[in-house]
Amino acid sequence: MKVVTVVGARPQFIKMAPVSREFRKIGIEEVVIHTGQHYDYEMNKIFFEQLNIPEPDYNLGVGSGTHGYQTGEMLKRIEEVLLKEKPDLVLVYGDTNSTLAGALAGVKLHIKVAHVEAGLRSFDRRMPEEVNRVLTDHVSDYLFAPTETAVKNLYNEGIREEVYLTGDVMLDALLYNVRIAERKLKILDELGLKPKKYYLATVHRAENTDNRRNLENIINAFIKSNDLIVFPAHPRTMKALKNYGLYEKLESAGNVLLIKPVGYLDMLMLEKNARKILTDSGGVQKEAYFLRVPCITLREKTEWVETVEDGWNVLVGADEEKILNAIKEFEPDGGTYTHKFGDGKASEKIAKILNGGV
Repeated sequence: MKVVTVVGARPQFIKMAPVSREFRKIGIEEVVIHTGQHYDYEMNKIFFEQLNIPEPDYNLGVGSGTHGYQTGEMLKRIEEVLLKEKPDLVLVYGDTNSTLAGALAGVKLHIKVAHVEAGLRSFDRRMPEEVNRVLTDHVSDYLFAPTETAVKNLYNEGIREEVYLTGDVMLDALLYNVRIAERKLKILDELGLKPKKYYLATVHRAENTDNRRNLENIINAFIKSNDLIVFPAHPRTMKALKNYGLYEKLESAGNVLLIKPVGYLDMLMLEKNARKILTDSGGVQKEAYFLRVPCITLREKTEWVETVEDGWNVLVGADEEKILNAIKEFEPDGGTYTHKFGDGKASEKIAKILNGGV
């Protein structure tokens, strides 16, 4: 059996890693296409060695652009690879433009499509990710849902065949990699940090970085908190901080440690040892939940509603007062943790289903 996996950004490689390992165990041939949707500072040999996955067979180098341009270019170039490789199945992850382009390229060539992280919904169609999720789910042949809520969402949209509740592959990835990170890394020592004595922040979504008022509110809250906040700044975020005159403000604040983006394993260690996490990232919300670290989400809505329902995540948007209140007062009740993302064996289940079902 031959699978073409389409990925386009670092989080998708992280999700792919445990599934690819399971493919190799049972003899599924995998060809990996990296669309190049996101240029990533860490997409080098060390990254793939850490994750124990081979480097991509194809790098399409699409790069940045409007959503229509990106999706169209990727669709065209992925189709060329599929015609050459003639796989049995196209596998896509998550909700990026690469996800949608891979799914469309497969279905138009009458190749079966499998979607990992199927059924997620924020119910906000203004988010391009939401549109990508919905469209990908409705053209996929195999839908691997991470949670019961995701399964219900698919059922409510009339998708009831070949829907599998597998658990979340990101939990598989975290359990595998956090042990490696604990043995090998000393990021806390390098930054002079003590466990649970700092907050960790990430901001990268366009709704915050491209909106001056939103970003200003977030930065003001960071500074006014007077707590030590470690802030690995995404290149786009750094550019926005400088454009809006917020970079100098942060530099002079004294309580915000502005650093360059860190690798995946370093990030796991920063997350695991943080007092609380402030983020607009979907993946970081989940990792915070897996690690049982309180999460303050800088968005109005989330596709990971389970983290909020369990009381480990609070949505504050870009409201300065709400952010400050959450930093000071938000404390999850440890008794509400319900393990809604599976048992860490989602990748094994996905590989077995595909091996017997195509």
